[in-house]
Amino acid sequence: MSRKAHFAGLIAFAATGTVVFASAGTSGALARQGESQIIEQLPLTEETVPVFVSEEVVQPLPQHSDGDAAAESDAPSPPQSTSLNQLVAAVSAPETLSPEMECLAGAVYFESRGEPLAGQLAVAQVILNRAESRQFPSSYCGVVYQRSQFSFIKGGNMPRIKRGSSAWKRAKTVARIAHEGMWDSQAGDSLYFHAKYVRPGWSRKKVARATIDSHIFYR
Repeated sequence: MSRKAHFAGLIAFAATGTVVFASAGTSGALARQGESQIIEQLPLTEETVPVFVSEEVVQPLPQHSDGDAAAESDAPSPPQSTSLNQLVAAVSAPETLSPEMECLAGAVYFESRGEPLAGQLAVAQVILNRAESRQFPSSYCGVVYQRSQFSFIKGGNMPRIKRGSSAWKRAKTVARIAHEGMWDSQAGDSLYFHAKYVRPGWSRKKVARATIDSHIFYR
């Protein structure tokens, strides 16, 4: 998948280390329209999950020099895979992530670790799309920590996560695949999503792009 534009100031993956997030329970990225509303959601796994508000932000486009272009052309190509499952198996997940990638992987973990890989990638795609939209903050962390958007953010913090779990390793890998545009997500240009077991009022004003397992994605 080719990403629209990497937002300015995004810090690349580091090579080693460990990250901390936490556990999720409900699921959905909810839009706030007019009056603020947060829809109660039933637990999807044994942890907690999110919601969404919008804030207009102008996102500067990255400037590339000739040297940057040469470096990009020398960068290794992503693994050739015939399925998302194969790609996830082939792509390595670094032990340590930059703060921005921690935010992206954390949202994938809390929102969708119990979902199929396509659903996890779709959640990551929504974060990417929001960071590239003028309606939302222009960084992954800005999107994830935006007030009243994701319910797993408590008091401005992410809860702890099982760092050694296979779910966290997959979330980091999916975040990398999304960030580097290695695979097209079914979510396309979606900016919102919610769990199928809730029906928020805002969803009637949006265009559904995809339904993947227990989530519906909207533009």
